[in-house]
Amino acid sequence: MIATIGNREDFAKFVEEIKKSDIYKEPLGFGICRVDRGQKNRDTILQATFPLVNWKENFGSAAVYLKALYECNLEFDKNCSEAVFDITREFVDNCLNAFAPYLTEAKADAHKNVQIIKYLDTVIDVECDSYKIVFLFEDDAPKSVESVYLKLYALSLGKAPLRGVNLNGAFGILKNVAWSGNTPIELEWLRENELELKLSGEYPVIDSVDKFPRFLQHIIPADNTRILDSSKVRFGAQLAAGTTVMPGASYINFNAGTLGPVMVEGRISSSAVVGKGSDIGGGASILGVLSGTSGNPISIGENCLLGANSVTGIPLGDGCIVDAGIAVLEGTKFYMSQKDFDKIKEANPEWNVEYKEFFKGRELSGLNGLHFRQDSTTGQMKVFRSNKEVKLNEELH
Repeated sequence: MIATIGNREDFAKFVEEIKKSDIYKEPLGFGICRVDRGQKNRDTILQATFPLVNWKENFGSAAVYLKALYECNLEFDKNCSEAVFDITREFVDNCLNAFAPYLTEAKADAHKNVQIIKYLDTVIDVECDSYKIVFLFEDDAPKSVESVYLKLYALSLGKAPLRGVNLNGAFGILKNVAWSGNTPIELEWLRENELELKLSGEYPVIDSVDKFPRFLQHIIPADNTRILDSSKVRFGAQLAAGTTVMPGASYINFNAGTLGPVMVEGRISSSAVVGKGSDIGGGASILGVLSGTSGNPISIGENCLLGANSVTGIPLGDGCIVDAGIAVLEGTKFYMSQKDFDKIKEANPEWNVEYKEFFKGRELSGLNGLHFRQDSTTGQMKVFRSNKEVKLNEELH
């Protein structure tokens, strides 16, 4: 059992001793979560909700947690990439003793890991199988529902960069469930109890059936971020402050999102990233890694405009425009005049190519200041040096 720590100085020494010991391994991320278990099979984890995600930070709390687990005779393989443990009364008591110097001041924004332990102290005896502690030591493919959720939180909270965590195999780990508000329900349980639920008037309102919850079920966005339809943003997306997601044809998938104020009225597919000041027009689609980009994730630069119902399948630099209704794909051939070639070269001095009349989309990837359009008389696809400035309404973002 951890003895009660008397003051901050003793706590600092206590933490340093743990870090030097064999039981400590610095985590990439860690946190305590509440889990939703299956209605039919209690061993099945349907969802993990983290009130706080520690990502490359708060290693003192990590040391306390690892020591508390050790005192409960719960150890992990030092070569493992992740570890998940049930929270027990003994674990909570060990943490309370270690965090003693901070218990009274742990409120509001202060010492949130300590606040979590204080809360668990009030509920753990009743809800002994509802809480788990999760450690990620390496960014390997996740092995548990809890670790998948920890990584999705890190993305949606902006603690990990988009396309910055390994989510290989996540779809195979997460369960496909019916979502009724924030509650995941096993489909098999619904089928087995359908008659009784419907006859009694207790059949739940099903909002969706998916392996992923919605963004707003887990994340509180920045004050100046607007999401007008909660179904339009999937958990694991990342929305920078000032982003507006309109209803209708808009959608932001997991591991995709924005890097600044962006107007979103179209689709940002998984792995696609949009720079600040850009406008994704109504029904516009940015292709994902499984939808025609040869597996190459797409980044859209700053102050770009993707016109309504356009399709973009190549990365764009800053200040680019894709006219409404056209598709800019890797294999699409675009006519470019010598005059526009010279202007585009001036805006992109690192673009070391010789002039030719036609360029494929992949040859224009990542360039700044391009304007893609289709000649309305000949149908020819053309690219020009853009001379228009894309600027969002500051009052809306």
